[in-house]
Amino acid sequence: MRKFRNQTHAPSYYAASANDATRHPPLEGRVRADVCVVGGGFTGLCTALNLAGRGYTVALVEASKIGWGASGRNGGQLIAGYSCGIDTFADHMAPEDVRRIWDMGLESVDIVREQVEKHHIDCDLTFGYLTAANKPRHVRELQAWRDEAAGRFGYRGFRYVEAAELGRYVESVRYVGGLYHAGSGHLHPLNYALGLARAAREAGASLYEDTSAVALRKSAAGHEVHCTNGVVEARYVVLACNAYLGRLSPAVARKIIPVATYVVATEPLGRERARALLPANAAICDCNHALEYFRLSQDGRLLWGGRASSSTRIPSNLGDAMRSDMLRTFPQLAGVKIDYAWGGLIDATMNRAPHFGRIEPDIYFAQGFSGHGVNVTALAGRLIAEAIDAQAARFDLFGKVRHRDFPGGTLLRKPMLALAMTWHAMKDVL
Repeated sequence: MRKFRNQTHAPSYYAASANDATRHPPLEGRVRADVCVVGGGFTGLCTALNLAGRGYTVALVEASKIGWGASGRNGGQLIAGYSCGIDTFADHMAPEDVRRIWDMGLESVDIVREQVEKHHIDCDLTFGYLTAANKPRHVRELQAWRDEAAGRFGYRGFRYVEAAELGRYVESVRYVGGLYHAGSGHLHPLNYALGLARAAREAGASLYEDTSAVALRKSAAGHEVHCTNGVVEARYVVLACNAYLGRLSPAVARKIIPVATYVVATEPLGRERARALLPANAAICDCNHALEYFRLSQDGRLLWGGRASSSTRIPSNLGDAMRSDMLRTFPQLAGVKIDYAWGGLIDATMNRAPHFGRIEPDIYFAQGFSGHGVNVTALAGRLIAEAIDAQAARFDLFGKVRHRDFPGGTLLRKPMLALAMTWHAMKDVL
């Protein structure tokens, strides 16, 4: 694999192809703002951008670098909707509210598109997405989802792809059908995060890197966010830390669990060979619980992701293991080298629904994107800004969903997750 030069981010293809090297100074001393946002990933950046656009003064603090966590490492798949089924919401609210949740799931992708276009973010945004069926029962599930979307919500944006037609999207014999959605797609996640940071800064937000938030306290101004080298005084606080929330709010952190996922990037394949694999340049994800997902980069690499794990350690043989997975789908790549291999943590809730809410009336949080973070974080940023600006109806809809703590406490929750993931992996082969 290639030697990695950029040491401020994970050793990924994204970091090696980042198009913005802007660095933000750490916080020093005491600053005041209307809102303090904690976390420099998609959630925090979208929140800061939306609030600054509404005229609020914003101070965003990030413990490492902008986009350092999942926002700069993920598979780059932009998938409309949520990781959970829509009936997860139906269990907690009236049908008309479920419809609003559904509509916001589609809106989430529109927000990403709007932000990219309005702020001229160079992040290779491409539309087209295929959910590939691994076996006949997946075919039935995908067709049922298409029919439910049309019958229940009047949405006809999903098109079922028969096995004989799959070659238009993916050149592999591994799949038996698929559901195509032109309204979903893929992008370069780190360049998207860096573009959001630039846009937020240009809108007036102050961004501080290498600034860990260590405590929240009450103050005359409302709240104080105590950091490693300074303090932010603000009326409102937004916790956008996701898998890295830690001790800032233990009660909220218990509702999510960090899950590791991994990605490799091949050497450039050349345009002809790359498009032979994925002729429509769509992002692909399969239907297994231990899912695999892949797409092409702008320079013609295959980006292959999967191997979700309860461990936070990156395997020493990651590149070889991921290569083996990739070759099961694309044996025609047997001679291709892996240039980059990396991992990162996403956060998941028990029911896989996003978890939005307030710790106190003026302390907001959004977490638990469960694999749909590229789009739902954009929605979270908009809804938090609306709520702070006294338009909380849409944000509060998500608060109707009751989220459970992960069982097992600090010692047993990861072993229990590992057992659950093993069980689902066994079900994948049935």
